[in-house]
Amino acid sequence: MQGLKRHRGLSLIEVLVVVSTSALLIGILLPSFGTARQQAQRSFCLNNLRQMALAAQTYSTVYDDRYPLAYHTERVDDIRRYLAWDFNTWKDWSQTDPLEHLEPGLLWMGQTVKKIQQCPVFKGPANWFVDPYTGYNYNTSYIGRDETLQPIDSIKTTEVGSPAQTALFGDGEYTGGANKFMRAPFSNPRDASFSDAFRYAGAQGFRHLHTTNVAFCDGHADFIREVYVDTDPYSRDILEEHNRTHDNKIGFLSTDNRLYDLK
Repeated sequence: MQGLKRHRGLSLIEVLVVVSTSALLIGILLPSFGTARQQAQRSFCLNNLRQMALAAQTYSTVYDDRYPLAYHTERVDDIRRYLAWDFNTWKDWSQTDPLEHLEPGLLWMGQTVKKIQQCPVFKGPANWFVDPYTGYNYNTSYIGRDETLQPIDSIKTTEVGSPAQTALFGDGEYTGGANKFMRAPFSNPRDASFSDAFRYAGAQGFRHLHTTNVAFCDGHADFIREVYVDTDPYSRDILEEHNRTHDNKIGFLSTDNRLYDLK
């Protein structure tokens, strides 16, 4: 019959060549897609931290130029309130089965989207009551301070000598999850009541392409690559053991307190 043409199908060898070429291209492109996704997550996290730094600046304009407290507790009759920089929680113990209540914390002055407290990469637990979102910590060693110190108060923004070099918020992480209270590697008079043996709990997680994100007192946020474990011997041993056995490292931002203190 005229007008009909015979079409030759692909041979087995040609099919195998196409399949192997496709597999090779996928193998080349997949790591790039993975890296792009991680870069996007890092950018998202950096934006969260910038929002926290902006909220801290707004807070200081309302409260006598001071940063929010890291945490403190109040008790009125049967109600005990745990007021922290990210979330406030409380219970009414006069009830037979008291419920845990939660609201945005001191930093947010009661107004925020709670999920901003969740790092998009961190999947571990929080270490503070019933916090639904976690992953970030706040410079408690120098700025938010500790309620055991007298007077109970945070520092003023004007006390920070180098705002661009003083960490305010960051990617909190240690072996047990995410502690939301950032600690400097070595003790100082502002948090002398905190045990040096547990300073590793206030370390940072280097979980964004082996970097950790930090927001500074001047409002900018950036990532840091260098991981430091110089601290109390007990804490250093724990950090070093973790970093030997895990891909994502944990540690401090500097070999001393220079990126935490007010100088």
